[in-house]
Amino acid sequence: MDAKANISPEYSRLVHEQRERLKELGCINQTTYILKEGKPIEETLQQIALLLPAAWQYPEYTVSRISFMKKDFESLEFRETNWKMVQEFSTIDEETGTIEIYYTKEFREEQEGPFLKEERDLIQNIASLITGYINSYKARDIIRTANTPKKEEEEDLSNIPSKKLLQRFLDRHNAERDVFHDLQPFKVKEILLVANLYDAYSIEGEGRFADHILGEYYQMSLTSIPRVTGVSSEEEAFKRLKARHYDMVIIMIGVDKESPMEMCRKIKDKYPYLPTYLLLNNPSDMDYVKRQKDKNVPFDNYFVWTGESKVFFAMVSQLEDRVNVENDTQKGLTGVILLVEDSADYYSSYLPMLYNLVMDQTRNLIQDVSTDELYKVLKLRARPKILLASDWESAIVIFNNYRNNLLCVISDMAFPKNGIMNEKAGFELIQYIKTHLPNLPTVLQSSDPENARFAFNLKSNFINKNSESLLQDLKSFINYYLGFGHFVYRDNSGRQIAVAKSMKEFEAYLQTVPEDSLAYHAMKNHFSLWLMARGEVKIAKLINPIKVTDFKSLKELREFLLDIIRKRRQELHKGRVINFEESAVIDETNVVSLSSGSLGGKGRGLAFINTLIYSFELGKLISGINIKTPVTAIVGTDEFDLFMDRNHLWSMVKEEKDFDLIQKAFMEGSLSYTFEKKIRIFLKKIAKPLAVRSSSLFEDSMSQPFSGIFGTYLLPNNNPDPEIRFKQLSDAIKLVFASIYSKNSRAYFEAINYKIELEKMAVVIQEVVGNMYDDAFYPHISGSAQSFNFYPVSHMKPKDGFAVAALGLGQYVMEGNLAHRFSPVYPSLEIISQKDQYKNSQVRFYAVDMSIKDLNLLDGENAGLKMLDISDAEKHGTLNHIASVLNPDNDTISPGLESPGPRVINFADILKYNFVPLAPTLKTVLDVVTEACGTPVELEFAVDLNRDESGNASFYLLQIKPLLGTGAGYNIDKETINENDLILLTRKSMGNGLIDRITDIIFIEPEKFDNKLTLEMADEIAATNEKMVKENRKYILIGPGRWGSRDKFLGIPVTWPQISFAKVIVEVSLPDFHPDASLGSHFFHNVTSMNVGYFSVNQDSDQDMVNWEMIRNQQMIGKGEFLRHARFDKPLVVRMDGKKGIAVISMNK
Repeated sequence: MDAKANISPEYSRLVHEQRERLKELGCINQTTYILKEGKPIEETLQQIALLLPAAWQYPEYTVSRISFMKKDFESLEFRETNWKMVQEFSTIDEETGTIEIYYTKEFREEQEGPFLKEERDLIQNIASLITGYINSYKARDIIRTANTPKKEEEEDLSNIPSKKLLQRFLDRHNAERDVFHDLQPFKVKEILLVANLYDAYSIEGEGRFADHILGEYYQMSLTSIPRVTGVSSEEEAFKRLKARHYDMVIIMIGVDKESPMEMCRKIKDKYPYLPTYLLLNNPSDMDYVKRQKDKNVPFDNYFVWTGESKVFFAMVSQLEDRVNVENDTQKGLTGVILLVEDSADYYSSYLPMLYNLVMDQTRNLIQDVSTDELYKVLKLRARPKILLASDWESAIVIFNNYRNNLLCVISDMAFPKNGIMNEKAGFELIQYIKTHLPNLPTVLQSSDPENARFAFNLKSNFINKNSESLLQDLKSFINYYLGFGHFVYRDNSGRQIAVAKSMKEFEAYLQTVPEDSLAYHAMKNHFSLWLMARGEVKIAKLINPIKVTDFKSLKELREFLLDIIRKRRQELHKGRVINFEESAVIDETNVVSLSSGSLGGKGRGLAFINTLIYSFELGKLISGINIKTPVTAIVGTDEFDLFMDRNHLWSMVKEEKDFDLIQKAFMEGSLSYTFEKKIRIFLKKIAKPLAVRSSSLFEDSMSQPFSGIFGTYLLPNNNPDPEIRFKQLSDAIKLVFASIYSKNSRAYFEAINYKIELEKMAVVIQEVVGNMYDDAFYPHISGSAQSFNFYPVSHMKPKDGFAVAALGLGQYVMEGNLAHRFSPVYPSLEIISQKDQYKNSQVRFYAVDMSIKDLNLLDGENAGLKMLDISDAEKHGTLNHIASVLNPDNDTISPGLESPGPRVINFADILKYNFVPLAPTLKTVLDVVTEACGTPVELEFAVDLNRDESGNASFYLLQIKPLLGTGAGYNIDKETINENDLILLTRKSMGNGLIDRITDIIFIEPEKFDNKLTLEMADEIAATNEKMVKENRKYILIGPGRWGSRDKFLGIPVTWPQISFAKVIVEVSLPDFHPDASLGSHFFHNVTSMNVGYFSVNQDSDQDMVNWEMIRNQQMIGKGEFLRHARFDKPLVVRMDGKKGIAVISMNK
């Protein structure tokens, strides 16, 4: 059956609702267009009355009337009936009008008679638009006496029919904060954020947008919280800019760099005074941005994502400070901190640190301030301004303009002066400043400790940029106080009882304060005011209308308040990353953070998955199956830093290359006491086996993704001694830390020319999905799916994607073993013949070995696993609905296990007969995640077929990562191909662009290939690759079968370090040897993430070819038992058409 056959009624309802919302959007847009024409009021109202009926549920039975100025403006064939909806409006001169909607026949009851709630919202919006229009029209003749003129209503763009995931995400997190947006006149109130959802998500703090970006504002001011509007395309951006004034545009630059630059040009061309900032997801793009700046691409400044979402706050604050400094210093309320730094990656780290220090000092001051909240807010508006200068000239201008307000100057040693980099510019600047303000605190900073003598000569302080005490050193220079209020519990006489500095303390004191204190604050509405100030708008609105007299007793009031706070906390935690607490509820609805710091690429992906599931309610789109993530905890990168510091391992990993010795040293190291305490408590809450996975900063990231390079360990977690379980988990975490320095990892970082010292490791701890069967633990199904199919067959399209599924743990699929492939769009379509299904069917599977109580992790990553035969699964009863039976008499395959015969793992009962809606679920999830990430993706999943109390199986999302190699933009015209120069042609390739600097082809002679000797072939390739690395020569690698498979009989089982200098890899088929390509494996993902061309050549096809004769006729500079190394006189030309999947290698004439 087609996947569409499983679309649920709920999904159909959502589609219908979306169609209705689009009708309403069209009505609003048309109304806005009419109003902008500025025609007389009467003509305008008549036009609007004519268009209104089309926006209601039953347009053919709808009529409308607008009444104003004692006149009626009616739609065609208007008549009154009993079924009506009325909305009044009133203008600034108190003249009233009405909008009336009538149905001309009876319909079923909805929320408001036959009308929908959304139709009430629509009529209110139309009334607001009309009111704004009439007010602006009449304002020409009315003398305004107030300082707050009525604004024209903005065009409502909330339903732009395009990608809206980012805005929905922001709306969900920001909805309760809208009350603050217009409270402070000199703050950035409206930000237009241009990004795809995943770029925004990965930069803004792994799913904690409100907490990290907007959370900084709660610590600084009750009245300065900006509204962030997210868009994902140029069209949406300009629609928003046309509809509303924005104070700032932030354009994120991720995988795609050219489109953001072009958009920047267009925005600045049309809105030259609109501040436009860039935020780079990858520090390596700084040179590109500098070159664009030199080419006069107009943007105000650019920042670099450094792993801290506070960079957003720094960007906004920098703009505010730059604009407000003149006004605020003239009033004498603010001081100025001057930071002189020209390096974007440094000030992107340094500015958030400075702002954080300012806020810390503010909080300390407010603790001692016993005054009303209003005074605290007023004090907050006077926070110091931090002004950034990137060269000598701008620093001098700032100093001369604000010398009387300067609190301190922090300057780098080297920055441009007169357009030329000056290595002593900082020294000269401090010298200049000291001649005018000798007592002004100054800091000269440098990564070179030798520059400390220059600071000493100037009686200035010196800070080493690499100092471990950098933060503490800076605190001595931040001496102007700001703050945010705490809740002071008082008795009825006003005497202080307790001070709550956080929501946690607020809740704790609320349980114990005397009843007279409870009544005192409730009657004065203190609870709702304080909660509103902290952004807890929903709780505040629930509390605000309640009076003490509404309760039978103060005890009942206390329980009411506590119950609201607890429910709110549970709601906020759903789909979020929450900090671990002893009392925390650990379940599948959230991700628990066991340590601070970045979550790493894989951890960020998991948190992102969790956000998608619960923020967008993915489970409602497919009936019959739950969509969730396993119980997940993440160890942030700060614990890695602490571990390396406390055990003095930095120098050891720099000098030592023997990975066995490195692992031993890490195992002997100790984790921090606080972290060890947390994982002991965590283990008490977990009873299932655990997967301990790496999550480095770059692993599975959008900018430089890779997989399978670092360590993953599966723990039975079943020893009756909790101390042994604790040690096993601790050891696994330490070994994951150590895996950064393995041979594979070092080779990868060398290949991408990135310093391994910059890598940091977070760790993901997940419950293993599955159930216990004898002494084995495993899921019914696991696998991977991709939203782009590089090698479609039949009537499949590349965008339909594909999936690979297997029985047991997912490691089996990730290793590239034989597994079942299918299309989520056409799940019943058999890609290969039934005979080949049997030949390529899974015969073994992985499970967690629950017989092991004492685990030695130094035995390797598979120490906690066992490989079982599918006959074991049949004994366990897990082959039901998964396997079919081959009838040897007629070579047919029948679903189920009723007949005798060989078992074939093809999931027929699920994919053809929909025992569970696996294919529709994969299709829906791939569509949503692809849109959210802005790029094709790969996901890993597991399925538990056991039904819950609702009768649903469970689909677990385990991981997402970007799928590179799908780029389009380089076109191959088949008419231009010269067959005489052709070396290779394939219609199944990945990669895009032109390569024209390679002269070497390394290949396995087809006649020499023997799949029983593939290990020896891998050794020959590794030796040749090592030689090519030394010579710094890239090459094309050609060989039979599946590259990188752990199954040596399917192809050559090379690892990444063994082929690290291959720029193009080609899989070729041989007679009677046609294994599928390596799609879905970690090896395949890593190769494509390196922008390596990956081709598949079917030599039985009349469309694909390899010109072996031309290759063999070249100079042979290397020869082994199986391998040949050919070198061409001129560089070859490799052309890859990513859109069509065509690739050509030809001679360069």
